[in-house]
Amino acid sequence: MTIRDSSVLMMENGGSCLPCTPDEERQIVQDLKNQSDLDLKEGNLYFLISTRWYRSWERYVCGDEPSIDNISFDSPHMNGVSSKRAERPGPIDNSDIIQNGNGSSEGDDLEVRRNLEEGQDYVLVPQQVWEKLFCWYKGGPALPRKMISEGIVNEKRVEVFLLCLKLIDSRDNSQTVIRLSKKASTRQLYEKVCKLRGIEQEKARIWDYFNKQRSTSPLDVSDQTLDDAMLQMDQDILLEVQVDNGISMDSTGNDLALVPIEPSRSSLTIAGGPALSNGHTTGYRFNQYPGSSFGSTFMDMDDGYDSYNTAKKGEKGGLAGLQNLGNTCFMNSALQCLVHTPDLAQYFLGDYSDEINTENPLGMHGELALAFGDLLRKLWSSGRAAVAPRAFKGKLARFAPQFSGYNQHDSQELLAFLLDGLHEDLNRVKQKPYIEMKDSGGRPDEEVANECWKNHKARNDSLIVDVFQGQYKSTLVCPVCSKVSITFDPFMYLTLPLPSTVTRTMTVTVFYANGSGLPMPFTVTLMKHGCCKDLILALSTACCLKIDEGLLLAEVYNHQIFRFFENPAELISSIKDDEHIVAYRFDRKQGGKIKLEIVNRWQEKSASDYLKGSERKLFGAPLVTYLEEEHLSGADIDIAVSKLLSPLRRTYSSAKAHGGKENGFLPEVIDELSNSHNESVETAELEDLCSRELSFQLSLTDERISSCKPIQKDSILKPGKHIKVLLDWTDEVHELYDPSYIKDLPVVHKTGFTVKKTRQEAISLFSCLDAFLTEEPLGPDDMWYCPQCKEHRQATKKLDLWMLPDVLVFHLKRFSYSRYLKNKLDTFVNFPILNLDLSKYMKSKDGESYVYDLFAISNHYGGLGGGHYTAYAKLIDENRWYHFDDSHVSPVSEGDIKTSAAYVLFYRRVKSKTKAEMAETSQAKDVSIFTPSPPEARVEELVLIINGWLVNNYVNLA
Repeated sequence: MTIRDSSVLMMENGGSCLPCTPDEERQIVQDLKNQSDLDLKEGNLYFLISTRWYRSWERYVCGDEPSIDNISFDSPHMNGVSSKRAERPGPIDNSDIIQNGNGSSEGDDLEVRRNLEEGQDYVLVPQQVWEKLFCWYKGGPALPRKMISEGIVNEKRVEVFLLCLKLIDSRDNSQTVIRLSKKASTRQLYEKVCKLRGIEQEKARIWDYFNKQRSTSPLDVSDQTLDDAMLQMDQDILLEVQVDNGISMDSTGNDLALVPIEPSRSSLTIAGGPALSNGHTTGYRFNQYPGSSFGSTFMDMDDGYDSYNTAKKGEKGGLAGLQNLGNTCFMNSALQCLVHTPDLAQYFLGDYSDEINTENPLGMHGELALAFGDLLRKLWSSGRAAVAPRAFKGKLARFAPQFSGYNQHDSQELLAFLLDGLHEDLNRVKQKPYIEMKDSGGRPDEEVANECWKNHKARNDSLIVDVFQGQYKSTLVCPVCSKVSITFDPFMYLTLPLPSTVTRTMTVTVFYANGSGLPMPFTVTLMKHGCCKDLILALSTACCLKIDEGLLLAEVYNHQIFRFFENPAELISSIKDDEHIVAYRFDRKQGGKIKLEIVNRWQEKSASDYLKGSERKLFGAPLVTYLEEEHLSGADIDIAVSKLLSPLRRTYSSAKAHGGKENGFLPEVIDELSNSHNESVETAELEDLCSRELSFQLSLTDERISSCKPIQKDSILKPGKHIKVLLDWTDEVHELYDPSYIKDLPVVHKTGFTVKKTRQEAISLFSCLDAFLTEEPLGPDDMWYCPQCKEHRQATKKLDLWMLPDVLVFHLKRFSYSRYLKNKLDTFVNFPILNLDLSKYMKSKDGESYVYDLFAISNHYGGLGGGHYTAYAKLIDENRWYHFDDSHVSPVSEGDIKTSAAYVLFYRRVKSKTKAEMAETSQAKDVSIFTPSPPEARVEELVLIINGWLVNNYVNLA
């Protein structure tokens, strides 16, 4: 990939580098992005830009808006109230996303850091946008990347991380780093290597030198891509050069044998079929799908290791690790959990060739099952030697391009794909019949459930269905016509929300609209998919609202009311955590009258320019009340303001009573305070207001505060539903009232505090299951079409467990994503290792056991976009747990497998036992077959359980 300098491209395109205003820059970039999105194709050029610099540019052109990609140019935040713009950023600075020591390189020879995450560390912009930004700001370095197509579906994505290969020259053992696109051909690799080393291409041979083991034959000079050649990130390739006598020499002068290595032979073969003979099966043949690679499957499966039977004498299988091929720990963790599933291991170690479905259009033509089966056999027969899953990763990238490349991915997402893919490759149904689904129609649940499962099995029948799939009951109720819809759906795993992800904690400040009390913040917890009505009900309970009172919700932005939440059905998901929400407590009798909003303003002054005055600024939270009169005067407004401010009145001890002028003002009202108590003064003032001038400086303004008109005592205000008034806090007002009560509104949710809290709290697996089965309204993007109303409705949904599989997989939903925020919950979930009893959750009684034992865990350590995956797996025959950390495998005590990193849990049904067997098991329960857990491990587990109970009960009591 040869890319010219961006400035040259800019000049050739005749682009203009004339200075632009921030709004013009924003509009130009947005237009160029929209234009690029209409022409997505392979080969398009994109550039990486540091998120740090790009966000500073966004703040310059967009003000307070979070991102140019999310901006709406008629957004209310962009109108009325001007957003505060940041200063113009300096030159583009990508130094924080490139690898140390590469600052002098450019383009495709420059390596970016491997742990980068899009959005968090870098953004991708089209070539035209980069050219504009470079024209305006200069800087760099330029980091161009091309869009490539991957997989059989030709999924398009930008190749951020180029394939990095370590070239070893056999003549002197020197090492050179080569960077190419994985879609580059072996011909391009030869050209680059020969140009770099100054040799003729005819004399060069390049070998796959993975794990320092030379492949059976050199790479051909062809159009085969490096991806198809299974070259991995950071692996070695070996260069041999033919000398004049036809023999290549190594660095010591010894002849290098250029004899092809004979592939290893084994009696164990793919899918348990007959042994290989010269690369061909002797017993059966597959009907090859056009374009499939069955013909090369057996060669592809060779990962540079000897035959399956490499385990040392006496060594047991299942203890081999998996090499990390470049951010593939997520794959290794998922695979170890699956290969240690007893039912899968037994199946793939046997002969499953008759069940390979090569004709299923929804499957991978059997290739995924073959690749997985071959890898499982190696892991169960290679002793403790780590296996490099190169062939499996190649198949995975071909059928699931989202897992290609060298980015970190989600182990649960891979598990979901693998289970579904293995099911389709092993589906015993060759021709799926069309089945029309029937409504429950009031029939008994047992009848409807059996019918649904029978219909499902008629189209889906495989080992995966037999072992992993269960059935749950789904009940939908229309909120308008109360139509009830009951269906029974299959599931492969259960995604359990952590209770803190199902509910939402919100802080709202409640003000008295009649001035009878001080404002007070209240924190309430409600369902995430709730509406404003739910928030009002929760606040009503928290603030002990009277039966004849109501609450008016509003958002405060820039010290003004930005919007009122007057629709009780509006979802609280529209309220962001960093917003300021208030509620005004009012008498229901006043509701619907004229709404008066008081916006507070004060004048900044210093000692030097006291008489000159200076800029007046808004501050604090606005005050809101209802007025009953239709024809209002300035005196009416003055009385209303006095009532609203009455709770803020300073006590006599803090007021300054003086006999003369102070700071040029006559404190008449403060003199009155010295002669009477506060309540008497308030009553006297209210009675005397009509016979005096206004006691406050008030101005009538419009919605945007673009104009102000002073209010006099006899001013007549035009009638309207909403009146907005500015209150200037003079020195007199400051002396009498304390503004601190209306300053510093708390945000809806302070994320930093919650993150610390979630790491300390502990919850049980049962509470997660309860949250999963709790009735909740559907989200706005998941509306249900009511057949009775003939419209989409936000129905309530309730799930119940109906039938459980032999292997039950729980996915703990630790990662949460929203438009503006990504988060991971490190909450410790206390889960049973033995005897997980789910009987109380079952709605059907099919006679099966509902007791499960844990046998595998996929763990995730660290934060979003990175971190590390490992696995715990139990060897059933040994009754012992092991820790699988990529290629490293070590025993672990049962008491140590419970951590806050647990992400996916694998349980196996405990078969029903007789009373005698149960008694025998109970007596031997604490006796380990292999090595008993140390006493300190049991004590540590008990301490964790007690701590979790204490934290939960402390939180509930608080």
